[in-house]
Order: sequence, then structure tokens, then C-alpha cells
Amino acid sequence: MDSTFIKILGLVAGACTSFAILPQVITTFKTKKASDVSIFMFIVMLAGNVLWVVYGVAKSDFAIIITNLITVALNITMLVFKVKYKENK
Repeated sequence: MDSTFIKILGLVAGACTSFAILPQVITTFKTKKASDVSIFMFIVMLAGNVLWVVYGVAKSDFAIIITNLITVALNITMLVFKVKYKENK
């Protein structure tokens, strides 16, 4: 397969998985409610995404690095929301 196609494929796949969390971030921000959000899930996802970033750096793979950095930022945002809005019901 063409290397440009593979790079685009990696970026699109990474974007899909990175932005899958965006609806939860938006909903939590709008409602100011995070009591139903699993903090453990976001901690595990954050750890996994940080490891993916390290892997991407080791492989010099831009698609892996950038998409997982986006997901790291979104996971951190959700963890902040979980702490900030924990008392809202």
C-alpha cells in the first residue's frame, strides 16, 4: 500500500478513537455533572494513551503521537471535570 494512504489511514483511525470521548466531555461540561462518570476508566485510558505516545515516539509515528496526545488531553479534561463536578447531582 502507498505510504501516504497508510499515514492518512492512521490519522483517520486515531481521530475516530481520540474524538470518541468528546461527546462525554461536552455533556459533562454542559451539565456540570460527573457523578455517573467512571474515574477508573479514565485513569486506565489515560495510562494507555500515555504509553501509546511513548510507543509512537519510539517508532517515530506522527499519527500515533498526535492522536494519542489529543486523547491524553481529553482524558485529563474529564478527570478534572470528575473532581470539579463530583458533588453535583
